[in-house]
Amino acid sequence: MGSREWGTGDTTPHSPLPIPIFIAGIVGAPFGLEGFVKVKPLSGEIEHLLKLRSATLRQNGKERTLTVEESAPNGDAVIIRFAGFNSPEAAKALAGAELIVSREEAAVLKPGEFYIEDLKGLAVLAPTPEAQILGHINAIIEGGGGDLAEITLNSGKLKLVPFLKEFFSDFDLENRRVTINNLWILE
Repeated sequence: MGSREWGTGDTTPHSPLPIPIFIAGIVGAPFGLEGFVKVKPLSGEIEHLLKLRSATLRQNGKERTLTVEESAPNGDAVIIRFAGFNSPEAAKALAGAELIVSREEAAVLKPGEFYIEDLKGLAVLAPTPEAQILGHINAIIEGGGGDLAEITLNSGKLKLVPFLKEFFSDFDLENRRVTINNLWILE
């Protein structure tokens, strides 16, 4: 029920959509002898990364845009060679950087999928005619059995709810709200 692209914008409950940029992957270790680095996509998909002609890398709070000279699939990751990084020693300097893409360059969503960043800050509504606001989604985190929605209730308590269609419905990203289907899960 989601995509693993992570946004980088303001995530307060009143933040406007759309979030313009996403962290699409994490640069790993050098690959081979020609300056390639292995990039692990956060979405689990690689097609959108193979289309990049340039990429913004964020590392230690600094961003820089680099030209992509060459890329290729490598299992569930992508290997990329950036202009000016022609050896494993040079490429090693990029390890750990976040690869940032625009919304247009992010993984294409399938029906029923969402960018995780778009879910942050959504008001969580009761499944009643009054649709009382119970709290807000802070984050979607990986759990052992799947993704979990971290919700701050109006009382200030934090709750983790499996991010499954059995528990959430009526996603309204434009109005920044979602309905929780079972109140007992918040007890």
